[in-house]
Formats: sequence, structure tokens, C-alpha cells
Amino acid sequence: MAEMFVGGEFIRTGRERFPVVNPATEEVLDTVPLAGPEEVDLAVRSAYQAFQSWSAVPAARRGDLLLRAAHHVHDHLEELARTLTLEQGKPLREARLEIRRFVETLVHYAGLGRNLRGGYVPNLDEGAYGLVLKRPMGVVAAIVPWNFPTTLLGNKLGPALVAGNTVVAKPAETTPLTTLRIAQLLHEAGLPAGVFNVVTGTGPEAGEALVRHPLVRKVAFTGSTQVGKRIMALAAEGVKRVTLELGGSDPMIVCDDADLDAAASAASVGRFFNCGQACVAVKRLYVFESVAEPFVEKLLAKVRRLRVGPGLEEGVHMGPLHTQRQRERIEEQVQDALDRGARLLAGGRRPEDPRLQKGFFYEPTVLLDPDPQSRVAQEEVFGPVLPVWRVADLEEAIQRANSSPYGLGSSIWTRSLERASVAAERLEAGYTWVNSVNRIYDELPFGGTKQSGFGKEHGLEALDYYMETKSVVVRALGG
Repeated sequence: MAEMFVGGEFIRTGRERFPVVNPATEEVLDTVPLAGPEEVDLAVRSAYQAFQSWSAVPAARRGDLLLRAAHHVHDHLEELARTLTLEQGKPLREARLEIRRFVETLVHYAGLGRNLRGGYVPNLDEGAYGLVLKRPMGVVAAIVPWNFPTTLLGNKLGPALVAGNTVVAKPAETTPLTTLRIAQLLHEAGLPAGVFNVVTGTGPEAGEALVRHPLVRKVAFTGSTQVGKRIMALAAEGVKRVTLELGGSDPMIVCDDADLDAAASAASVGRFFNCGQACVAVKRLYVFESVAEPFVEKLLAKVRRLRVGPGLEEGVHMGPLHTQRQRERIEEQVQDALDRGARLLAGGRRPEDPRLQKGFFYEPTVLLDPDPQSRVAQEEVFGPVLPVWRVADLEEAIQRANSSPYGLGSSIWTRSLERASVAAERLEAGYTWVNSVNRIYDELPFGGTKQSGFGKEHGLEALDYYMETKSVVVRALGG
């Protein structure tokens, strides 16, 4: 049985346990304890005690330790990827990619440990100068969802640790196993006890206890907008710093001068990667009417080649949805679109293959011209469903793209630099790709606008969200 990782070791509790289920088979893989306030307090106090010494370690040394720990995780890539596939459902090749991205992010921030800088301001006044100090904050709560449990952990862990903070992570109760093993590996590689702790449990109990804890100074959360609002309200009670990476409904615009083959491939990958369960994904597609017919034909050819099945099977492109409720929600959204007049071009049902009757499988689905008020247009669609709308021109595409309450990612496909520039300026999103899609770079800041949240992960900018800035004035005394 899996246990929580606190103070450099797994701890046993008498708490109620929660089953971790394989989405491809509906079989129980393991169980984990459902932490309550007592267990959260133990983990936070362990992190707070470790902070006293970890924050005093030179930043370059912290980076060296993080680099060594990242390489140790990479040495166990196959083991971790298999565990991730079993508990989350994604194909093994996608799980390997996720573990590699986790390692790459830690390596990136490990290197920045030698580049942390403050500032010097001369001649503030006669005989006085100023210093700008950058200091770690303390204990960081990292609350991570189930869709990319390791990648999204790395986005928080890398900048938090190299800046000198300590971390208590709470993975989703349905995907804790890979995170717990990573915590053990990081500790084995030399990360001091208490610097990284993992509590398992539900959001309403363990998550809220973590956010409310008086020793937690920063909360980094990725998940739904609804839960993000709750965390924001709880954090406000303690005036805690927050970073919120919330829901998304990313638009993709295909112009009449686009490379239609490349755009169709990108739309297929950008929508159906991880069974469409991603904050940053192609969730609304706007294609110029003059090229809609050939583009849709190319897209459907890609979609029909996608093989659905258990993630551990070779040649599988798309695994199951993560839970039964997640599949039911997708079915409700698709039915709403069909009831409002959308044309079903592909999918729209559970697979008929007898081998896939167990597990939460759903066929990759394409809808044409749903009603703009339908749920697939107004809500975040967290599954393998791609609505396609035909538009007259770029002006209409941008207006409809911006009609969503979300503003996370976006993309445009065109050979025109002018069109690309217009889209980059006017699309209401934290990220815009031109003739590319959904690749997040550690070198660039990432975060949303509107109800997709605020704060930045990745880039040098992320470090600012894990450090306090302090001004110091020094005046020379007369001799």
C-alpha cells in the first residue's frame, strides 16, 4: 500500500484509504490514505523546519542538488512512465514524454540557480545607495491535477526549490503513485529531508487544509477555474501569494493561405493528445470557409487513423478518459451540441470493440458548426471532442475566438506575417503559436488571462512568483 512522503520517508497513518483505479481496466492498482488536517500539519511543519537550512544553502548549490536529483529521476524513466500510464491512462509513449518534460524543467531551473540576482541602485540620495534583495518565501503548497501529474508538478517544483523554498505537494487523489515515487527518488539523490513532501487526499479536505495552513506562504495550483476561485478565496484569508493556472478553451484559426496538411496534423495532435484532457489544447477550431472542405477532409483522415486502446499496448494513439464521470460529462456535451444542430463528422460514441468495454474509452469526435451557445462552445471540453466552425475571414475568427471566458492558449495558421501579427496582438490568451501548437517552452513565461488564471510558470518570470523582493537603503555614516 502506498503511503504519504513526509520528512524524507513514507509515513503510515490510520486514515481512510482511497482506491487508485486503472482507467483502462477499472481495476484497483493500489490505495492511498486520505490526509486530513493532522497529516497536512505534519507535512507543512516538516517543510517549514527544512526551510530554515535549505534557504541558507547557496543558490548554485541548490541548483547542483536539483540537477543531480533530476538525472536520478531520469534513470528510472521506464518505471515511472509505466506507473503513470497505469494510474492516469495515457499511452506509454506520452507517459515517457511527460517524465522527460518533468526532468527537463528541473534541469532548466537547476541551471538558473547560478543566475539569481538582486539589484543595486546608486545615489538614491547624498551618501545613500539602495539594494534590491530577492529572498525565498518559505513553504509552498503545490496542488496538481490528474491530467499531467508530473509535468505540472515540475512547473512548480523547479522554480520553488531553486529559489530556496520548500514544497508540500498534493497530487490528485486519483494519480498519486508516480508523484510519491518521484519524491522518494529525489530524496535518494540528495534532496534533504523535508524539502519536498507529498500528502495524498481530496481537495475539500487535504487541499483546503494545505491552503489554510498558517505556515504556507505561497499556493501554486493547476486545475479547474471553479476550484481556482475557491483556492483564491481561501488564500485571501491569510494574504498568501497564489499562482493559478486554470481552465482553457484554446482557439485555433486556419486561414485560406495556411499549409492545410500541417494544420490538420496539428489540429489532430493538439486536440487528441492525452485523450483531449489538457488545459492547453485545441478546443475550438475556426477555419476560413473557402478552405473548409479540403481542410476538414484532411483532418478527418488523421482522426480516423487514431487507434484507441489501453495505454500499455503498442501502437495506441489515444487511451481512455480518466474517470467514468469524465466520460459522462463529454457525452453530455456532445449530445447537447447534436441537439442544437451540430453535424457529427466522426466518433460521438463509445468504441464497439469488445476488448474496450471495460475502461473509460470514447472515440475521437469531430463536430461541425455547433450552435455558438452550445456547451462545447461555452464550456471547457476536457476530452477528445473537436468542434469546427466555418468563418468568413480573420476578423470573424478573432471575434469568435475571444468570445470565450477563457484565455490560456491560441494559435493561427497562415503564411502572412501581417495576419500572424494581428492575431498575436488581438487574441486574448497568454500564449499564441503561429504555425505551431501546444508546445510549452521552459524559456518562455506561461500563464493565462481572463478566467484561465494569473501568474506565470516557466521562464525567468516564474522565479519572481516564488521569491520576495525587499528594498534596503544604506547610508554611509560620517567619519
